[in-house]
Amino acid sequence: MTFWQAVASVFTKYATFSGRASRPEYWWFVLFCFLVNIGTMVVDWALGISATGLLWALATFIPSLAVTVRRLHDIDRSGWWLLIILVPLVGIVLLIVWYCKQ
Repeated sequence: MTFWQAVASVFTKYATFSGRASRPEYWWFVLFCFLVNIGTMVVDWALGISATGLLWALATFIPSLAVTVRRLHDIDRSGWWLLIILVPLVGIVLLIVWYCKQ
């Protein structure tokens, strides 16, 4: 799956929490969000406002959550495992390991 195919796939399945997301689909989308976040920070800094970053965060909250749940389904975990992020340090490390898992 290429970069643009992954991004298109995530936005096509905007609020689909069922199914599976492959490792490349998930990580390409994470990279896309990271790059756009950098762009919105630059625009916000140049304009002296925080509107573009906030709008981007609101626009990608549901698809990011959906692709994350689908990624957990791909490694045979329930989407509810996402709540482990509430455990300080251990939760995020465990999730990153799972996201990288084949």
